[in-house]
Amino acid sequence: MLRIWGKLIKDNKIIKDKVIELVIKDTYQEALKEAVTEICKEMDVAKPYWLNHNLEEYNNRNKTSFDENNFIEEIDFDKFEIEELEVEKR
Repeated sequence: MLRIWGKLIKDNKIIKDKVIELVIKDTYQEALKEAVTEICKEMDVAKPYWLNHNLEEYNNRNKTSFDENNFIEEIDFDKFEIEELEVEKR
């Protein structure tokens, strides 16, 4: 199970957020890609481009943030953060 929390942040405040839970069917990378795509669709933002520092940060800390450098079009927020949340034991 993969839980990803996506947050749009403007002026240091969360203006929109969404948590997606997915069962990992194929690979972890495919599940992460699907989760980010779903979060972006639900929050009506374009998918960001992953730069090298995003990959490093996510691999080290299970979270990363995207700013205007990760998007082709203009954005109306300061950053988009994603973070992997621990799956609750049931």
